[in-house]
Amino acid sequence: MDKKILYDYIDACRLIKETEADICWLKKKRKTVIQTNVKGSNPRFPYQEQHFKVQGTAFTYQDDGNLRLEEMLLEQRRENAEKIKRQVEEWMLTIPIRMQRIIRYKIFEEMTWEQTAAKIGRKATGDSVRMEFERFMRDL
Repeated sequence: MDKKILYDYIDACRLIKETEADICWLKKKRKTVIQTNVKGSNPRFPYQEQHFKVQGTAFTYQDDGNLRLEEMLLEQRRENAEKIKRQVEEWMLTIPIRMQRIIRYKIFEEMTWEQTAAKIGRKATGDSVRMEFERFMRDL
């Protein structure tokens, strides 16, 4: 596991949320029904004007196929992002708790080294926490 995967975790979490919003938008688009009223009459005598309600989707059968394909691709993108997220979370369980906290504050919550040291406590300084993190990542 390298440092890059930790930053990928952040992007994966955000990508999951964005992809879920895109999937909801596509599903909503597919369910959109347009409705209108038209009038017509009997083609034979007596001609009587009648009103009809017509409804349907605003896209063709081919458009529906494209929407389904796009939805499938979004689902795959979400699954890949969730896979990266799970890998990082599983790896986090194997490292020391103190390092889990440092990574969570510094990488995931994007705090400064000084803010991270304040959260860690125990007279930690920004530089000491940074050095501890760098040694840990170097020794992986």
